Amino acid sequence: MIQFARDFARLKHCGLSILGTSSAALAVTAAPAAEPAAPLNYFLHAAGPASAPTLHLDWVFTAICVGVCLIIALLLTIAILRPRPPVHPDGVRGLVATQGGMNWIYIGVGVSTVVLIAMLVYALITLERVAAPNDPPTLTITVTAYDWWWKVAYDDAADSSQRFVTANEIHIPVGEPVRVKLDSADVIHAFWVPTLAGKTQTIPGQTNEQWIQADQPGVYRGQCSQFCGAQHAHMAFEVIAQNRADFAAWSAQQAKPHSSISIASPSVAAGQKLFEERCAGCHTVRGSLAEGVQAPDLTHLDSRRLIAAGMLPNTAANQLDWITHAQQIKPESMMPSMVLSRDEATDLSAFLATLQ
Repeated sequence: MIQFARDFARLKHCGLSILGTSSAALAVTAAPAAEPAAPLNYFLHAAGPASAPTLHLDWVFTAICVGVCLIIALLLTIAILRPRPPVHPDGVRGLVATQGGMNWIYIGVGVSTVVLIAMLVYALITLERVAAPNDPPTLTITVTAYDWWWKVAYDDAADSSQRFVTANEIHIPVGEPVRVKLDSADVIHAFWVPTLAGKTQTIPGQTNEQWIQADQPGVYRGQCSQFCGAQHAHMAFEVIAQNRADFAAWSAQQAKPHSSISIASPSVAAGQKLFEERCAGCHTVRGSLAEGVQAPDLTHLDSRRLIAAGMLPNTAANQLDWITHAQQIKPESMMPSMVLSRDEATDLSAFLATLQ
């Protein structure tokens, strides 16, 4: 009952906390969204040139499979309703060869062979079409999969001061191909944004590549599609497509370190000290003493829509709930459930509120 009450309360304030989402996040969601209500409804929707050919392939293959099932059902029905051979004089009903029976087998094998070869050729043509974009990628990012979250590094800028790292949220410019380098820090995962592109595995010790492109502004849900452990189902991320000006503004803001000028109150200062003492071993906040590399970079935590790899809306209440109940929300994750006094929770929340 205690766990049920906690889960109910969490769901309740998660729903209410959507009203407290930052204005930046609301601006993104207010943009025309190319994604349908169901985040993985890729069978009916494609939002970019890397996914449209695969969508058509799905439709064709599904139509063929349905047609085969209907033909088999029809033949089975005919076989069931067809009159049985007469009973032999000795009373034994045996198999009687019918004229032309082998012709149906020859026809079936021939048609099946032609159809299967055609499907193979079409699949290879589709693979070739989505293998590379028509235009050179305008942006290259490196995504590293962890149990169970995604590190996103914008590290291709010529100016090192414009390089930065974020987590579980990928921003891209609309209408431009983006190269995604894929690594894994632990086990095999699979990077998949269904409405933008097919899935590609992330393998430890090997760098794979994929490209994505969104034709319209919007938020596109991604998911790990390779079973990777207890929280595989809760290893999500988002791709946010923006126009070039908004993307440039977002990138410039993300490249900035945390400013000590924001430490304007004793509570915030106490919260930063607490964070550096208890969280810096895993998390990074650029511009502070926190330089951990095993957990998400939190320099601009409050600019994100979601936390915990897509599990919770990013609000102050959910941040504290995640910090103090991480193992209840996401069992077996690397994030421990921390015990905080009321004053510590207040101070830490005040500091996290400065990570804009």
